[in-house]
Parts: sequence; structure tokens; C-alpha cells
Amino acid sequence: MTKLLNEFSVGERGVVKTVSGEGKIRRRLFDMGVTPGAEVLLRKKAPLGDPLEISIRGYELTLRSSEAAYVTMEAKQ
Repeated sequence: MTKLLNEFSVGERGVVKTVSGEGKIRRRLFDMGVTPGAEVLLRKKAPLGDPLEISIRGYELTLRSSEAAYVTMEAKQ
């Protein structure tokens, strides 16, 4: 099932399919290791849903919900 990273529930895993957006935001996500094929685990979500803490490529990364909306994921069962 395909959905955006900001729609994931805590504990859900998936693989990055595409990163949309243009310019600085896309470059920033790529620089942080959010690239197609990377496996992601949503570790924590703040009470109001922003920010999100994910595990990717062996480290923890905090993203704003608006940034995570650019990342299309394939959820793992």
C-alpha cells in the first residue's frame, strides 16, 4: 500500500518510493538520506503530529510533517 510518510502510524515501516517537491526541500531530504529504496521506521510522533522521528539508514532523524508529506512510501506488512 502506498501512502505519504506523514500518514504513517507509530511503529509502521516502509520503503521510500519517491521524493517529490522541488529545489531546497528535495535537496535537503536527499542530503539527510531520504532517498528511494531507503527503509524507514516511524519511531515517534509529537502529540499534535509535528514533528516526526524516524529511523533511516541506521540513525534517527526528525522531520516536520510538512517535509514528510513530500515522501511517498510503500508500507510493509
